[in-house]
Amino acid sequence: MADFDHIIVGSGINALVAAAMLSSKGKRVLVLERADRFGGCLRTEEITLPGFHHDVMAATFVLFLTSPAHAALGPDLARHGLEFCHTPHPTAVLRPDGSSLVMTTDRAANIKTFNALSAGDGDRHGADVGAIEADAPFLFALLGGELWSWPTAKLLASQAWKRGLRGLAAWMGQALRPTRAWLETTYASPMLQALWAPWALHTGLTTESAYGGQMGKVIAFALEAAGAPVVKGGASQAVAAFKGLIEEKGGELRANADVDQVLVHNGKASGVRLADGTEISGTHVICSVAPGQLYNRLLRDDTKTLPDAVKSDLSQFRHGRGNFQLHYAIDGPIRWKTSGLDDVALIHLAESIDSVSKSSNEAERGMLPVAPTICVGQPHRLDPTRCPEGKSVLWLQIPDAPRSIKGDAAGEIATDGVWSEATREAFADRIEAILAAHIEGFSGSVLARKAYSPVDLEAMNINLVGGDPYGGSCALDQFFIWRPFSHSQNNATAVENLHHIGASTHPGPGLGGGSGLLLAKRLGG
Repeated sequence: MADFDHIIVGSGINALVAAAMLSSKGKRVLVLERADRFGGCLRTEEITLPGFHHDVMAATFVLFLTSPAHAALGPDLARHGLEFCHTPHPTAVLRPDGSSLVMTTDRAANIKTFNALSAGDGDRHGADVGAIEADAPFLFALLGGELWSWPTAKLLASQAWKRGLRGLAAWMGQALRPTRAWLETTYASPMLQALWAPWALHTGLTTESAYGGQMGKVIAFALEAAGAPVVKGGASQAVAAFKGLIEEKGGELRANADVDQVLVHNGKASGVRLADGTEISGTHVICSVAPGQLYNRLLRDDTKTLPDAVKSDLSQFRHGRGNFQLHYAIDGPIRWKTSGLDDVALIHLAESIDSVSKSSNEAERGMLPVAPTICVGQPHRLDPTRCPEGKSVLWLQIPDAPRSIKGDAAGEIATDGVWSEATREAFADRIEAILAAHIEGFSGSVLARKAYSPVDLEAMNINLVGGDPYGGSCALDQFFIWRPFSHSQNNATAVENLHHIGASTHPGPGLGGGSGLLLAKRLGG
């Protein structure tokens, strides 16, 4: 008899969801994490000064709060201390000239505000999010459901019957429109276009990528419906709640347990071997890792026996842009020069569709952007426990940093092809200058700052290859039924009883926990 029913390699959101679901059904579950803490990209630390708690990577939980995983596990996680903090102002855009637009969780208020910007824009916003709401059962089944399954086939058949084959094809065609096409043909206001354009980057896309427009509408719907919540005490508190629930149900989690290899006997996964030589047997092995980690490291002795299609797909697999993080401990409040931003969860510093397109294009070409698109979080405004009274915390994410550097688009920062400490701090200075222009007395209020380049992020989590937080490029050829590979089918691999979950697999990146949930349900969780 195997030591465990399910051995899970990695402890990110998908691994935690799978472990919680399976252990809740009485399965013998073991979670193995190579780092000294659980959670993957869910990590809260005092990285600047004592008493200032920063979400080092992932921070906003709207995708989890609105997910089937939360619907299944939410009450139990709440018992173990998971609590969300909210604001009625989830997002805003702040342009270089100081003009801004704030979105609320009140649809009627948004329609009125957007109509005031340009006649009809608010009504069109209402139509966009209303269409997502009306199509929710169909759309979210495609975005988050098991694609290779009879239920999905029946769903598509029912939609073809309802809409007609031509109508379903037209719907699909509309859903594949890029963000730019959606915004420029729908909204007349440049301000409203600028509000939504940066969100394309948070889906691992650009403003010119296929299906970006549909994802933008989904984000608009989700933010309006659920806001941009953070976890009280930091993202690590979500991990602690999962850990408590898994252990309550009899599951086990081990940190500092580096899985060196998946053991395969007669074409079936039979367990794992740790870096210290310890072997643990399991009926099923579930790997929440990037494809390169799975096939080039954990299955390295079995690579020759893998189907040619898998080896070909692996050689062609692409990672996306890198991520850059910048964190501040601030003395006093954040004094925005533009009014109305104090309680906004996530503020994008961006001028337009074109500015977002330009910065992401520069990053994809290996250049440090002249004016990167900057996402600014104010977690202390939602959760005062994040820092000492009277102080502030800023969380900055730059989703268009180059994975490897070929140069500086502005020609100001010396580069030698790597993310050195000097390059990282010079790029952080550029970002800070853009931010400081919008905050009164910013430079004098900074107590400490901490920057993380794509290389730093990968050093903390080997699955963030080149600082890519999305588990691989999210372009259409590597998404939906083609994620991670063109021959992929659900979470199966070429090895029996070896399963692949995580951001690199359908339904893709984010904190929804979708792949962990789908696999757990298939395995009896």
